[in-house]
Amino acid sequence: MHNDPLWNLRHAIAGVALALLLAVLLAALAGRVVGDLLALGYGARVAIYGALLLYVVAGAAVLLVRLAQHEKRPLSAGRVALWLASLWLWPLLLLAARRSG
Repeated sequence: MHNDPLWNLRHAIAGVALALLLAVLLAALAGRVVGDLLALGYGARVAIYGALLLYVVAGAAVLLVRLAQHEKRPLSAGRVALWLASLWLWPLLLLAARRSG
């Protein structure tokens, strides 16, 4: 079981999955708030939500590829919060990695 790559990534996969679930809810809320502030119609709100959803799903993929193999700590609320923040700030993480590497 410990030779299974998915078993070794279980903490990262669970963390990203929970963070992504929260990010989907936040993207829906953001689409609604921005739509309300700008008095946009339903189609524009859906477009905002869709763009934000695409952004965080891309972030989840990037984080899993770049960082998951290093995640060995057990899942906790703090770790999920860190993954959630990372989903929204993933371009900055890539920039920092390129500058240091």
